[in-house]
Parts: sequence; structure tokens; C-alpha cells
Amino acid sequence: MAYEIDPATDENTAVPEPGRGVTHVEVTEDDAGTRLDNFLVRQLKDVPRTHVFRLLRKGEVRVNKKRAKPDQRVALGDIVRIPPVRKAEDVPPRATPRTASESLQQLVLDSITYEDSDLIVFNKPPGLAVHGGSATDFGLIEALRGARPGQPDLELVHRLDRDTSGCLLVAKRRAALRDLHLQLREGQTEKHYLALVCGKWNLGTKRIELALDTDERRSGERHVAVRPHGKKSVSTFKPVQFFGNLATLMEVEIDTGKTHQIRVHAAHAGHPVAGDDKYGNRIFNDIFKDYGLKRMFLHSSSLGFTRPGTREPMLASAPLPPELSAVLDTLTRGKARAPQDERGKTLKPEGARGPIVAPRVQRPAPVAQTGKPRMGKPRNDKRDPAKGSGPVRGEGRRKARTTGGR
Repeated sequence: MAYEIDPATDENTAVPEPGRGVTHVEVTEDDAGTRLDNFLVRQLKDVPRTHVFRLLRKGEVRVNKKRAKPDQRVALGDIVRIPPVRKAEDVPPRATPRTASESLQQLVLDSITYEDSDLIVFNKPPGLAVHGGSATDFGLIEALRGARPGQPDLELVHRLDRDTSGCLLVAKRRAALRDLHLQLREGQTEKHYLALVCGKWNLGTKRIELALDTDERRSGERHVAVRPHGKKSVSTFKPVQFFGNLATLMEVEIDTGKTHQIRVHAAHAGHPVAGDDKYGNRIFNDIFKDYGLKRMFLHSSSLGFTRPGTREPMLASAPLPPELSAVLDTLTRGKARAPQDERGKTLKPEGARGPIVAPRVQRPAPVAQTGKPRMGKPRNDKRDPAKGSGPVRGEGRRKARTTGGR
């Protein structure tokens, strides 16, 4: 999923004016196939993006008189109803200008590994969001636009999680963006990742196909879950290197690009990604810190696609960051063993599939009950302690049967 910058509307097409009443906009040929949220952002240039997304969440935007979701793609001739909106100038100005710092802009420029007239390939650093949001004002794309104000059509082709490093594509022209989006939708790209998962992977080469619901919220944060009504997601896991029963280095190829897809698939298989604070295992994550892991071990290693315009095949790649390579070296030199409970049984990294396995705690012996006696009549034992406890109930009858009544 990616943002998209759409061409300007035709002269005969009504352009919504912020501050006016309801506006109906007809989708032109250049806009056909664009996501609804990106279409609105392009139409409402003077409206804050947060307000545009709020209109979509509340269902105030209609397509052909029907409610529509933000990821719905508009078609040629569709009529989009846009409700009254406020101008950006009506919003109180911020104390500081909304521009990325020079250091952030330089960090983004330094991460470029390839560039031509159509696209830019980045080796995205970990910890850098691809775009601004509720948690941060500026991401990679905002910093890039700030560094290159003369290139107005810069736009993300796809996305990576904030803590995921590696290959990221940015389109420089709208035609190139539409071409690459079509390749992604039609499954004509090859996306490969390297992931370190908890435990020893004994599933061989495993294709995981699950329906994911990406709209769930837990404590205000997005949490992707496996649900029957979710959207199809496909990942293929292949083990590359084993580190005892503590971890396995995996190569992951994804056919779809759903939010948190690899992380949820790995956790559902019982082997969450190492260092994953949302879907992972706390006990294993603490152990990996001793091996130098300070982030989630997930890296976009390569992306194969067809170059827009020339149709020649291209393969963008990004080497594993030094901090992740150092973790693998430490695992190789050391004795990588999974944690055990007090009985010596190896703990399993169940992750998000069930409760986290914790070491067994020795429970104290039960304490004799004190206080009020139990209700009910006490037992009246009239047997003489000197004569022993007496026969067990039924013993006399069994003896009579076996001795013939003698």
C-alpha cells in the first residue's frame, strides 16, 4: 500500500473549494485506479491531511452515492461527493515550521543506493518512518521532499515498518508510480526479506496463507490479527541458518504486502520475529539483547520489478546492516540455546499465538487452615485407638463370601 500523487484535474472537472458547500467531482482518466484517500489529498490541497482522513473514517465521503473505504480505488466516471471542509489557513499555525531538519534530510539522501529519471531506491535506516503520522511529524518522504523542493511528484511506491530496514522505492513521476503500483497489484514483483525468528524452525520451506484484519486497535495502537473476514496475505518462509534451538535465520518472500504481514505470519507459525515488541516473545527478546540485538531483526533484502518505460528487469538490493550482521556473528560464536524452565524443559516461543511461556515457579506447600471450623456435624469416631483403625467397609462381607460363611 502506498500514497499516490494524482495528476491535476481536467479544466471541465469541478475542483472542490475549501470552505464552500458539498462538491461533486468526476473521476478523470488520469485519476482512474487511484486510491480514494490519495485522490482526496490531491483534490483538497489546502486541507490538513489529518482532516481528510477523518472525513474518510466518519464515512462523509461517498462514491456514486455509496459509502467507500479509504483503500477503494476510484474508476473512470465515478462521482465523488466531498463534504464541506475547512482551509488549512483556518487551522492555528504551529510554533515551528513544518519542515524536516537538515540532519534528517541528509540522512535520507545518504541512504540512496540508486536513482534514475523514474525512481529512487533507498536502503532505509531502521527507526525511520516512511511517512509522518500520529507518532512523528516527518518521515522519509517528507524529508526527501524538503531536500528536493523542485521535484513535486515524489511519492512512495510501497511501505516498510518503522523498525524494518532495507529496500524502499520512491517514484519521481506519476506515470512511473502507476506502473509500479500495477506491478505490485498484479504480483509481478519479487520482494525478499531476511528475518531472524525465535526457536528452531522445523517446518522446512513453508507457505503461509492467512486472512489478516489490519483495522483492529488495542490500547489505541494498530494490531493486525488473523480473522476470517480479513484480507488474503501470502508469505513463503525458507530457513537459511540455524543457531541451535534459540533462533533461525529465514528468507521470506511475500506475494502480498499487508501491514505487519511477515511479523504476524511468523508469530502464527509459533516462531515470532526476534526483537518484535508487538507480536513477539518477551523472554526470547531479553535473551537476544545479550547477543547485541537492539531492534527488530527484519530487513528488506531485495526487490525485483520491471523498470517503468523500458520494461527491462531490475533488482534492487540492500546489504544486511552491520548491527544485524554482528548479532549473527555473536550467535555463531556462542552456544545458542533456548531458555529452559526449572525442570530443564525447553521453552517454546509461542509469541502471539498464545500466552507467553514463563519459567515454572515453585509453589509453596499449602498452609494449614486456621480460623473458624468448617460447617456441619463433626465426625464421631468411637473406635478405640488401641485397637487400630478397624476393618475397611465391606471387608467383613467379602470375607464371608470367600470362607463360605464360616
